[in-house]
Amino acid sequence: QVQLVESGGGLVQPGGSLRLSCVASGMLFSLYRAGWYRQAPGKQRELVADIISGERTNYADSVKGRFTISRDNAKNTVYLQMNSLKPEDTAVYYCNARHIIIRESDYWGQGTQVTVSS
Repeated sequence: QVQLVESGGGLVQPGGSLRLSCVASGMLFSLYRAGWYRQAPGKQRELVADIISGERTNYADSVKGRFTISRDNAKNTVYLQMNSLKPEDTAVYYCNARHIIIRESDYWGQGTQVTVSS
């Protein structure tokens, strides 16, 4: 059974940092593109960052220079290091894994809340 389990969310002050983790099970993780999405209240879910390999990453313009996505295939884990957090980063953050060839093989985690507030 495929599972993605996120952790690391919480409440942080503006300018602070958080590191999200997502552990995958039930899949050959190295064959999946891994991504982080977020959804704020009243807004559509949006891509934050994704990664195929260490050199092949993609970021939303709003987080470039502040967030870093990375992965450890040996641990079946994808990370999102978030620095210089802003109130507008407040959202539920979701982990996604999509097979690099079989697009229908697409999985989501349950989400973790990130709140940036003083």
